[in-house]
Amino acid sequence: MNMIQRLFFGNYLLMLPVLGWVIAQLAKAVIHRIVHGTFRAERLFGSGGMPSSHAALVCALFVGAAKKYGMASPYFAIAFVLAAIVMYDAMGVRLETGKQARLLNLIMDDLGDEKEEWDSEKRLKELVGHTPLQVLSGALLGVLLAILIPVF
Repeated sequence: MNMIQRLFFGNYLLMLPVLGWVIAQLAKAVIHRIVHGTFRAERLFGSGGMPSSHAALVCALFVGAAKKYGMASPYFAIAFVLAAIVMYDAMGVRLETGKQARLLNLIMDDLGDEKEEWDSEKRLKELVGHTPLQVLSGALLGVLLAILIPVF
């Protein structure tokens, strides 16, 4: 087994969160396809949307740390604090940033001919944060994954 395989598959606390992120990103693409009827490759890597891949990642990490090292360990404490910060930020600052981007894009669209230099490539990214339901869904995905995959 080469070094990269050992690093990923030999490290429970690395493999578990990455797997949570990958599953959440795949779920985003599938959910977008079902809801909007179109496939967007950006949903495989982009932030925002249902479920929160950031929440899945950090929740898989903190539950995995609890399983491997116990809830009294410094690893669990660090992972738990990181998860709290990431999920709070996703529902706060990042969600508001997306709302502001949507409003600014609408304003620029309404300016008509006065916006010569404005085009679709310069539009601000609107999907950056998450609703509480999207964060909860990602968190549950990460927790479930950590519960189902045994410690090694």
